[in-house]
Amino acid sequence: MKYIDLHCDALTASKNKGIPLDSGNLHISLDKLEKSGCAAQCFAIFTDGETAPKDFEKYLSFYSEEMQRLSARILPVRQYSDLKYCLDGGGTGVILTVENFGFIGADISRLDKLYKSGVRMASLVWNFENALAFPNLKFKDNLPLFSERENRGLTKLGKQAVEKLDELGIIVDISHLSDGGAEDILKDRKIPIVASHSNAEAVCPVCRNLTDGLIKKIADCGGVVGVNFCVDFLGGGGSMESVFEHIDRIIKVGGEDTVAFGSDFDGIPENPFIKDCTAMPELLNFLNLNGLSTATLEKLAYKNFARVFREVCG
Repeated sequence: MKYIDLHCDALTASKNKGIPLDSGNLHISLDKLEKSGCAAQCFAIFTDGETAPKDFEKYLSFYSEEMQRLSARILPVRQYSDLKYCLDGGGTGVILTVENFGFIGADISRLDKLYKSGVRMASLVWNFENALAFPNLKFKDNLPLFSERENRGLTKLGKQAVEKLDELGIIVDISHLSDGGAEDILKDRKIPIVASHSNAEAVCPVCRNLTDGLIKKIADCGGVVGVNFCVDFLGGGGSMESVFEHIDRIIKVGGEDTVAFGSDFDGIPENPFIKDCTAMPELLNFLNLNGLSTATLEKLAYKNFARVFREVCG
């Protein structure tokens, strides 16, 4: 079965390690995506710290060069017609995303460049606060407090940034965002949002996972939650059974239109049960054998996110 994965860090990892996107020993490569039956992969540009503006340009240049070099096999997805072409078997789609666009500072108009560069999904923050928002991870004595949750909301600038994303047609991604920031975005929300790589807090109680209340509000605006394969966020040793438990919880709280995949491949330590993207067919088969109907599995695998992409990105 074809699938769409909402988040990976293979783009930045490939550039950092000098590995081309089509081959190599990372969790994700074009060769592996083709083998796994992937219709479209979201590739995140991740930046953090003082060098973030220059780093973004570096990763964007690498992305553009690789898209041109691999143009016979890969298609940058900028609108729904591109995604449908890939879902219909026309090639492997690549959706460019940004994880943590805090580097734009106070100049919200810089989001226009992200859109023109092909970015179609973006998150405001990573693990450290910036001018836009607070993360859902707290620290004490430089150690993460995974059992605590952050309730501070968006800054004024962060709210303006969300309005600009909506205006441009870039999907708002709330993974890593504080509960307070997520609540600010979701209040009376009509446009779908995404938590690209987040799990269910009720199954594994860590701050990176979403509360039932947030899952329900994401569902209410037509959004989706991409289940993350990180062992620490899955619990249960990262087994396929634990993946099923998170999917099952999200469906029970938000309905079957709310769940998707957001592996976080190449941004997490290797999951011993889902070592790379070539394990996706096995995972899909496991989920089917353990009670997910083919219709529900298709929604999880690609239909839910394709719906969001069409509605937001056009």
